[in-house]
This record gives sequence, structure tokens and C-alpha cells, in this order.
Amino acid sequence: MTTPAPWRRAVVTGGAGFLGSHLCERLLDAGVEVDCVDNLLSGSMDNIAHLEGRQGFRFSHCDVSSSDRTADELAGPYDLVLHFACPASPADYLRHPLETMDAGSLGTRNALTIAHRDGARFLLASTSEVYGDPLVHPQREDYWGNVNPVGPRSVYDESKRFAEALVTAHAGTKGMNAGIVRIFNTYGPRMRAHDGRAVPTFVCQALAGEPVTVTGDGSQTRSLCYVDDTVDGVLRVAASQAVRPVNIGGGDEATVLDIARRVIALAGSTSPLTFIVRPEDDPERRRPDTTLARELLGWEPRVSWEEGIKRTIAHFSATPGPASPAPRD
Repeated sequence: MTTPAPWRRAVVTGGAGFLGSHLCERLLDAGVEVDCVDNLLSGSMDNIAHLEGRQGFRFSHCDVSSSDRTADELAGPYDLVLHFACPASPADYLRHPLETMDAGSLGTRNALTIAHRDGARFLLASTSEVYGDPLVHPQREDYWGNVNPVGPRSVYDESKRFAEALVTAHAGTKGMNAGIVRIFNTYGPRMRAHDGRAVPTFVCQALAGEPVTVTGDGSQTRSLCYVDDTVDGVLRVAASQAVRPVNIGGGDEATVLDIARRVIALAGSTSPLTFIVRPEDDPERRRPDTTLARELLGWEPRVSWEEGIKRTIAHFSATPGPASPAPRD
């Protein structure tokens, strides 16, 4: 996204979360007034403490899934609605399954209602999890996915699939300017040490000199994207008129075992590797086809995995915390 931004005032649901807080910051830097909305189920005030007091920033402790308060709390008017409210790590959505499904259903509907009220551009934060354990590789936006609708991950996977259907229905029936961005594995500063996802877990374990826990044999792959690149992609989708889903994710596909080894090396750690049981329905391979983002938006990741992991290690070195017992993403 180039500055100045094409919006005057935005609302970011889930704005105190890892990705949401980076979006709030980037929008403020571009001169956009930002209403940050979060119920703090998985978000944290620490993520937005540096934004408090900045001109144009307002925090609202509000659950966007609560229909009786949402419209009153978010009076607007807005010209951009970014719906990012939802527990995103397996540790969170397995602990809060009903709240996760509410965020995808009621939360999405309430956010859509606000966007329709104000004639705002709406963007849904969807996920690579809509592809499930994919049978097509890399994953294109026209792939329908391979999702277990009653598996342990279904509360997140299916809530996002339903949210996509809801956005599509609203756009079709009400003529809304609404889009969908499918975000792949993103990492960087402000992830929680106990997040349960691979990168923060590996980093914290390596810095503490603890065994780095790899699930299964570590042959499953992920394609990591540094948070700055993801935010840039999200805002480019928001600034476009795209109504179809757009993948945003990294092109550096690596095994989880290789990612663990990279982290250990860059942290200068002597941590040994240890192997534990792999979670049920854990995807075997994950890499986005980002042709659409490149051709439509001119977007490509810029931060190398080496630089991104170095920045993430620096963040956790400055803000140490307990490591999660095992990665689950």
C-alpha cells in the first residue's frame, strides 16, 4: 500500500491481536484514523500500548460477536472495515471453540452490517486453513479444500469457510464492496511466547536452551511470511476492488524440521531437537499460489526468512516469556 491511504477512518476488529495490531499501526502511519476493537480473548493491550495516545487511535473493548453492543460501540462512520477478530492459533481455538465459531458467524455478520451501513470497503481475514489438509499443491484460490468438518480443527476451518460464504452472499445480495484475503502462516514480533505456533515456540525454546519440540517427523511443510509483508498484502487487497479470495503468503516452503534447525542456528543455541506426537488433521503440505496477488496487486514478499527470523528472535530476546510445550500450526 502506498501513502497516503485511500481511507479516512477504519475499524479493525481483533485489533489488539498479533496481526491486527500491526494493521492498526500501519494504517495510523498512513494517516488513517483507526478504531481498534477487541474483546481481549486472545489479543493483548501490550500489543497496542505504543499506539495509545496517538492522534486518530481509539480502542474499544468490545466483542464484535455480541449483536446487542456492536453497532452502538462502532458508530463510525467508516470507509474501511477489516474483520480480523478470531482466535487464530490452535492453542486458542481449541480452548475456545464456541467463541471461535461465533467470531466467524455472528462476528462476521455484525462487521458486514457496519460496513453496509457506512458504504465501507469490507475485508475478511480468512486463512489457508480453508484448504484443510490440501490434496492440491500449491493451493490456488479456486481449490475448494479438503477439510474434516468434525475434526478438532473444524471450529476454525469451518468458521472461516462459513465467513467466506457469508461475505460472498452479502456482496451478491446487497451490492457491497467486500473482499476476502486468505492468509498463510505469518510470523514476527508481537506473537505470544505461549501462542502454540511453530515459530514463537521454536524461538523461545531455542533462546532458553530447551529442547525444540518438532511434531511428527517434521516432514510436513509450511510457507512462512513475515508480518510486514503480510500486512502490505492485506492492505493492497483492501485498496483493490477484488471480490474473489486472494492468497497472501510466503513462497519459501520448508519442512517444520528445517524451520526448527534454522531457528536454532540463528539463535546461536545448542538446543537439541525432540520429536513428539503430531496433532490430528495437521496439514501435510502448505504453500500458497500467489499468482493472483502478484498479477492483480503487484505484491510479493520482500523480507527473507533469515531476516524475518532474526527480527523475531530479537523481539523475543527483549521480551522473554514461557515457551509453549509444542507447536501445533
